[in-house]
Amino acid sequence: MQLLLSMVLALLTVASSAMAQSPAADVVRDLAPSGMLRAAINFGNGVLAQKGEGGVPRGVSVDLATELARRLGVPVAFVPYEAAGKVFEGAKSGEWDIGFMAIEPVRAAEIAFTAPYVVIEGTYMVRQDSPFRDVDDVDKPGVKIAVGLGSAYDLYLTRTIQHAKILRVKTGGGTAMIEMFVGDHLDVAAGVRQQLDAYAKDHPEMRVMPGHFQEIAQAMGMPRVEGQKRDAGAKYLAAFVEEMKASGFVADALKRSGQVAQVAPPAAK
Repeated sequence: MQLLLSMVLALLTVASSAMAQSPAADVVRDLAPSGMLRAAINFGNGVLAQKGEGGVPRGVSVDLATELARRLGVPVAFVPYEAAGKVFEGAKSGEWDIGFMAIEPVRAAEIAFTAPYVVIEGTYMVRQDSPFRDVDDVDKPGVKIAVGLGSAYDLYLTRTIQHAKILRVKTGGGTAMIEMFVGDHLDVAAGVRQQLDAYAKDHPEMRVMPGHFQEIAQAMGMPRVEGQKRDAGAKYLAAFVEEMKASGFVADALKRSGQVAQVAPPAAK
């Protein structure tokens, strides 16, 4: 009797697992309407994605997209971009099905975001002889800040900077603002801490400020399609992100790709 009960419980566990791995048809239709999951990969943020051997995408966003496609039972196709602003433009033109971007009010009009899965810092880099010691020192008349056009920190600083001048670089990858900062002899470079730290490590004439002006909440998202609610897909994607955080998947993916970032806390219920 005990053996029979154990067998029944095992069968129920397998069935439950199979159901969890086989989402409803409307979920698959919402997330991968073409039968293939097109995942936007932003190489402009080295915390989320990196180019491996032969330019093959790797990193936490790649791992998440691959696992989601596996659960949906569809192949995955990576749609590469060199900057977050270009990912956002791709959403509006229907180039991808899921993406990995920072949550921003401007973007939320076009993208349905999940809760964040990773939180990273936006901060400043200056030259060693700069008088600026704290992030609050930067917003002064005459100060010129280099940013990447359409990045999360560009959108944030556009809302919050009152006196300094923001100069935006329109082309290039995630380090393009550093090149502009150096080449045009600007006062400050704004960016993701990990990228600024990596540059400063190889350029001792630079230093990264210890504080941050923004905590950048990185989330998964679906483009909003006019006339389509796609609630089933959005609900599934939100639950997927929460499971990936709670199970340690996100933390492990960051570790595998050699990145250090804070896994976001569980979403508020």
